Amino acid sequence: MKFMKMAGFLAATASVMMIGAGVASAETEGGEPISVCIITSSGIDDGSFNQDCYKGILSFIDEHDDCTVTDIKESDYNELIPTVEKSVGDYDVFVLPGFNFAGIGDIAQNNPDKDFIVVDSTITDSEGNALTLDNVYTMTFKEQEGGFLAGVAAALSTKSDKVAVVNGMPFPSNVNYELGFMSGVAYANENYGTAAECIELPSYAGTDLFGNEVGGNYTGDFTDEAQGKVVGEALIDEGCDVIFVAAGASGNGVFTAAKEADDVYVIGCDVDQFDDGVNGSGNIILTSSLKVMHSNVKLQLENIYNGTFSGQDAILGADTDSTGIVTEEGRQQLDDGVIEKLDECYELIKSGDIVPASQDDFQGLK
Repeated sequence: MKFMKMAGFLAATASVMMIGAGVASAETEGGEPISVCIITSSGIDDGSFNQDCYKGILSFIDEHDDCTVTDIKESDYNELIPTVEKSVGDYDVFVLPGFNFAGIGDIAQNNPDKDFIVVDSTITDSEGNALTLDNVYTMTFKEQEGGFLAGVAAALSTKSDKVAVVNGMPFPSNVNYELGFMSGVAYANENYGTAAECIELPSYAGTDLFGNEVGGNYTGDFTDEAQGKVVGEALIDEGCDVIFVAAGASGNGVFTAAKEADDVYVIGCDVDQFDDGVNGSGNIILTSSLKVMHSNVKLQLENIYNGTFSGQDAILGADTDSTGIVTEEGRQQLDDGVIEKLDECYELIKSGDIVPASQDDFQGLK
């Protein structure tokens, strides 16, 4: 079964796909009880990134009733790492979703008996030196692959020939989504005869962590729904009728803008967001780009529980079924011809024949 057809499977909270070759089914006996803490800036109910990570924890807890989970919400980005430091004595394992946790290296080094699962970032010490530690598993994703598929879907589905991507903050993961989306649009224009234009509003352009101007459309936050709506309305006013949204809870504001407009569709991000698109008797979700965090988080919790955990920096993509796009019937509104082309592109990404643009490998949009 191809990953692109598995959205219904991914949507079921109790159903988890194990990632990686040779992964056995979860062992439920013989492990050591662990207490898990997840810390987020926008909560575990954001309907996207954080919620999918939490879903993986819940699936693990469901199979291990001797383990517990606590969630902590800290909306002040500057207080996220201090919150880890204050809590480190209280829990065995920390699941830390987001680039803002990159600086936990000193905490992890000083607490070798604690394990850390960091999602969307590698780690550094307090002086900015990159670290790889035995007690830290970091998972970053090839977001450019899901972004590319979203760009192809947008270019093939737009009626106005104007599409856009809205991001939260210009962290590497979001810049990858942006560049992947733009390269997907460019690929469709070149190979499928579309004529879509990516709309970028200068007033919402982003500057990445390295000081590079990356353009795009950024809300400046992952929690500001009001600003998300402002950006969404501005893009709709420019004629955009398909908008890819990778902005966390801020993206809910873009959804609202689309629901209040006519004939505007949104492409969800990270998880299947079709249920969030309900608008009366209709739905604004065209499809959703996928970044599979829940099963990867669960797998590492299993490894910790069973004593087989190994710290490393993992980069996950289509080759491990960790990126994709929803094409399952009833969970998207794509034409059959579009789905056929997305299947074609997905296989070319898996084989390496298509390499979407990313922040680390940007050689123009192609």
